[in-house]
Amino acid sequence: MIINRLELKQFRNYESLELDLSPGTNILYGNNAQGKTNILEALYVACTTKSHKKSKDREMIRFGSEEAHIRLLLEKKEIPYKIDTHLRKSKKKSIAVNGLPLRRASELMGIANVVFFSPEDLNIIKNGPAERRRFIDMELCQLDKMYLSDLTNYNKCLGQKNALLKEIISDRQKRDSLIDTLDIWDEQLVFYGERVISRREKFLQELNEIIHVEHRNLTGSDDDFQICYEPDAKAEDFSVKLKNSRAKDLRYGSANVGPQRDDINFLLNGVDIRKYGSQGQQRTVSLALKMSEIELVKREIHDAPVLLLDDVLSELDSNRQRYLLESIGSIQTVITCTGLDEFIRNRFEIDRVFYVENANVTEQSKKGS
Repeated sequence: MIINRLELKQFRNYESLELDLSPGTNILYGNNAQGKTNILEALYVACTTKSHKKSKDREMIRFGSEEAHIRLLLEKKEIPYKIDTHLRKSKKKSIAVNGLPLRRASELMGIANVVFFSPEDLNIIKNGPAERRRFIDMELCQLDKMYLSDLTNYNKCLGQKNALLKEIISDRQKRDSLIDTLDIWDEQLVFYGERVISRREKFLQELNEIIHVEHRNLTGSDDDFQICYEPDAKAEDFSVKLKNSRAKDLRYGSANVGPQRDDINFLLNGVDIRKYGSQGQQRTVSLALKMSEIELVKREIHDAPVLLLDDVLSELDSNRQRYLLESIGSIQTVITCTGLDEFIRNRFEIDRVFYVENANVTEQSKKGS
């Protein structure tokens, strides 16, 4: 997959922007708070419908404007796509592909595949389980539309059940009749939840095969490294655990069992590095996780994703910098940074260089070895 062109209107600090990208390595450099990350965010939103920062649509619209427009021109397996995304303060976003409006934003998933890597991702190991679940979900939703549908339906049912549980607590007169309706939602939760759990398990098994090699290449050691899926309930046990948690659910007013509580563990020679790993070990695993994500996408779609790197190099030591730069040479990459020292030091070839200052993007002469 190759992104050829990005056009912005009233997005973040950009009144207007037209940016043509190389199919190789593209560098956006300049001081902080000038608009570099906003370009990566626009690319990510156009491909996934969501902000990597978890920003709401209205927060991405330029101050003083009522709407923003992102246009992306890309090619996937030699098929051209034009993706238009309109963000509005007072309405839901609208998306069109090749001029045809999508009924639901989720229909966009799978057309474009991107991997985003930011300094925050380096902390995915030590952050809470919600971040690790989000990592799984964002990748699987790009790769598997059935998973996206199952996850969406599960979350809708979960929201309905939680609302019902709160109503049961607040309305004592209707308590018994309302409790009887919980079985309906539990049946739906089990149906979609079992599918979500099974797909997550398969995804992590596939990722585990790749990350073992990536970690070994990064460290040069024969350490035994494994990703372990920690489901709150296994697919085959979900129905029973859900039924057994009924009393607790009624006491707390929310569902206490299900994939919304899943986690991932990372074991290095049998040791849980979430708790006992050094910062260096955790960062190495985070990098190996992202490199494995890229490789898994290649295997799944038989094509390369676009890699978005947001000021990551400054957070890595020289060995990890070199490994990352050498590994991404074959895929389209858009990198933000404050300077070009890392690329010069590593003698890394750059295809296009853009200087960003106060939302003005100027192409510079080609840099590289």
